[in-house]
Amino acid sequence: MLKRQNPSTPEHSRDLAAHGGALSMSHNDSRSFFNLSQLVLSAGQIKPSPALKHSKITYFEVEIVDVQSKKQICIVDKVSPASTLLDVKHKFHKACPQWYPSRVGLQLERNGPFLKDSISIQSLAVSSIVTLYFTDLGQQVGWTTFFLTEYTGPLLIYLLFYIRLSTIYGQVEGRKNFRHPVVHLACFCHCLHYIRHLLETLFVHKFSEGHTPLKNMIKGCAFYWGFTSWIAYYINHPRYTPPCSIWPQTSFLCCSCFSGNRSCFPSPTYNPFTWLFLLVSCPNYTYEAGSWISFTVMTQTLPVGIFAFLMVIQMSLWAQKKHKLYLKRFYPEVRRKAAMIPIIF
Repeated sequence: MLKRQNPSTPEHSRDLAAHGGALSMSHNDSRSFFNLSQLVLSAGQIKPSPALKHSKITYFEVEIVDVQSKKQICIVDKVSPASTLLDVKHKFHKACPQWYPSRVGLQLERNGPFLKDSISIQSLAVSSIVTLYFTDLGQQVGWTTFFLTEYTGPLLIYLLFYIRLSTIYGQVEGRKNFRHPVVHLACFCHCLHYIRHLLETLFVHKFSEGHTPLKNMIKGCAFYWGFTSWIAYYINHPRYTPPCSIWPQTSFLCCSCFSGNRSCFPSPTYNPFTWLFLLVSCPNYTYEAGSWISFTVMTQTLPVGIFAFLMVIQMSLWAQKKHKLYLKRFYPEVRRKAAMIPIIF
């Protein structure tokens, strides 16, 4: 027979207290978990600290100083580290509109070289203020304009003498219609030579720098245009007596067929005229010199001889300078080559 337990007994009270305490603890844990969940949901995505979100950028100030007077011209502020020297020139142009970027020459030192436009400001800076010396390079023209003007003049000038204007040779001399075939061939070779130069300027050559002083173009035009007038006057003169040999004409045409290469370092191709690259670094100057020497023998005139002599000297200097540059950049490929004339120099 089961014995009924009295609720008022001490044992029952202890059991009830223990059960109630367990329920209380369980209820408190549930409330704590609920409160923590609410806190996480209300907080949303954890935001990064302001120091990580906004990185501090250091800007430079570029002080432009006149190279002669050492006086400050202006200060270009808020220049970012990624800015180039060309960016600084554009900002300098906004402050001083009379000096556009291609006319501005900037130096890190007064007697130092002019800095290239591609140099970054960060590479020049040793502090937050960068001091650059300004030089006015004068009126500038593009290289394409330079060569087109320089080569178009001789082409047109020679043709004016070829048609024998009465204002040049006189009415009586200009009416003489007979011309030796060498006169026509010389005109064809001369025009072909400068037409090739014009086509190379437009479609072949790449120019490292965008501009050159206007005075250089004036000097170049004076040289080419002046010599062309002197040469064309003698060859197209009605009393001109041509030579009998024909091989120089063929030699001139062969030399004039060669054209330059687009690559950074010239190399021979399937074109036989490029095989000279195996022996010299600057075969374009070799062919140019050969063409004018052949033209001198073809026409046998003093003006052409003087022009060819000066051109050979000038091109040899250009070839030596370019050869030294090739030696620095492509030594294994150039070390056994000559600059312009095989074996000699």
